[in-house]
This record gives sequence, C-alpha cells and structure tokens, in this order.
Amino acid sequence: MDHRAKARGMRVSPWVLCFALGLALGLPAQQRGPMKPPVPAHPKPPANALPNPVVRSVHMVLVPVTVLDPYDRLVTGLQRDNFRAYENGEEEEIVHFAEDDVPISIGVIFDMSGSMSDKIDKSKMAAMQFFKTANPQDEFFLVDFSSRADLISPFTSDINELQSRLMYTKAGGETALFDAIYLGLSEMKGAHNSRKALLIISDGGDNHSRYSEQDIREYLRESDVQLYAIGVYEPLADRFRTPEEGAGPELLEELADMSGGRVFPVQNINELPDIATKISMELRNQYVLGYKPSDTKNDGKWRKIKVDVVPPRGLPPLRVYYKHGYYGLKP
Repeated sequence: MDHRAKARGMRVSPWVLCFALGLALGLPAQQRGPMKPPVPAHPKPPANALPNPVVRSVHMVLVPVTVLDPYDRLVTGLQRDNFRAYENGEEEEIVHFAEDDVPISIGVIFDMSGSMSDKIDKSKMAAMQFFKTANPQDEFFLVDFSSRADLISPFTSDINELQSRLMYTKAGGETALFDAIYLGLSEMKGAHNSRKALLIISDGGDNHSRYSEQDIREYLRESDVQLYAIGVYEPLADRFRTPEEGAGPELLEELADMSGGRVFPVQNINELPDIATKISMELRNQYVLGYKPSDTKNDGKWRKIKVDVVPPRGLPPLRVYYKHGYYGLKP
C-alpha cells in the first residue's frame, strides 16, 4: 500500500466535518513603511477592487467546519440535524449537506529564513509527507520565503517535481511571512478546485515584509481559503529571542482561526511528518453545509457566520472551527 492509500485509510475513529465556504476573493491594499522587496508578479490591487463571486452568485453560502472531541480527535459521521447555522444572529435553513472527498487546491508556504535553519530538514520531510498524501485530482503550488517570497512551483499535480524543488532550497535571511501569505492567496486565484487551503510551515515570526499584518488579515478575511499552519516553535525557554518570534505563535493562531483552519504547534521536530499527515486527513474528510441567506440585500457588508453542533446523545461537548463570516456582494 502506498503512502496516499495509507493516508486516506487513516480515519481516526473520531469524526471530521468540513463545510467549504464559497465566498468571494477581494484584495486589500495598504502599504506600510519604506518599500521592501516586493512580491514579484503580484502587485497590490486597487483598494476598491470588487470580489469575484464564487458560490454567492447562485445565492448559496458554503461553510467549512472542523469538529473535534475533547481529545483533539476529528469527529465524523454527524448528520444534518446535528448542525445549526446562523448569519448575523438569524438561524438559516441548511439546504445542502454532503460528505465528499473532493479534490483540493493547496498552496504550501515554506519558511526558509535563518530562524528555521536548525529545523529545516525535518520541516522538508513534513512537506514531502503532506505531498505524498495527495489524491490524484489534487493540485499544489509551493512558495518559499526568507527575506522575500518566491513562487517555487505554480500549480501542479506532479508530486515528484514539488519534492525536487523543495530539496534544493537552503535556509538563511530574514522572514517575509506576510509577503508569502499574500503571494499564496493571490496564487489561489488560479485554482481549479472549489476547495482551497494554504499550509504554512513556519515559526511564525515576520520581520521583513512589504505587506502589513492588517493587509493579510483583510485579504484572508475576503478570501475563500482555509489557512492551516504547522508552528515549528522553539522550546518555551528559548522562544522569545526577538519580538517577531515571540508574537509568531499567537499570530498564526489568529490567522488560522479567522479562516476556519487550525494551527498544529510542534516543539519536537520529529513529530513533523505525523502532523502533516494529520492535517491532510482533516482536509480530505469533509462535510459540506450550505444555506441560502434570508437577507438577500447586496450591501457589501460583513456577514457574521455562526455554526453550532448539537452532539448526539452520549457524546461530550464538541469544539467547532469554521470561517467567521464573509462580505456580501456590493450593489
């Protein structure tokens, strides 16, 4: 049995729920400070750029959700009646509910900065393990970053090509994490699959980006991309060597949470390949929940989403991860 078959067969008897949020991609664009090396071929769009309607054009909102039990295990097998969906506080009727292992478009954002130098080999192994769990219809691109962000490979299903390109990169330089995320979100505009995700492998610090934290928050908020991260952190006693590295873990957590993804913190680098497989399982075992908003106005305003899970009798309280909202279409 090959690695892909193993990964697909590794359903932790717990359950995975994922609803794909079909939202529109829009671009923020405030630049801060002196100009630093720009992200090539991805200039900032004008501030008034309109989102590109995806699912909202047919008046359906699809929401990505992951459900975990108290032991951090994936929860699968729930039914439509176990969910409640709300928009701006109003309960919505769930009109679409399915479980499908659909193809995914994934961008891997790989930290090659100097702060990762002693963790780089294991981090590469984690990325390679993640690629090996791909389904044949999946597609990937690869961005690496140190003092600047670079698209190492555009979308491809050739896993061997991705692994080869990753192997010949070397760590060094500063950390342009925000630029790398921005480049990844921009690259997602060329995705062929409706499900989209970014996987960041990094210690989370940023000290050399053209784009600001606020730029990234706004761009991610307007996208239909889930963000997952493997946080390769230093032991607590050694972690806070710079303010950027100190803020790294919290930053990754906030970005992942707002997109409906998760962060998997790792202090023992030998755990990296197993964590990569776990994230792959979470992405590939999904439920899709859809509703037609009762508020049909095209006002361009932020619409807050809430998803509750009513567990079957006998189950403990469950934790839910999902994207927190979307922008309505403009008039």
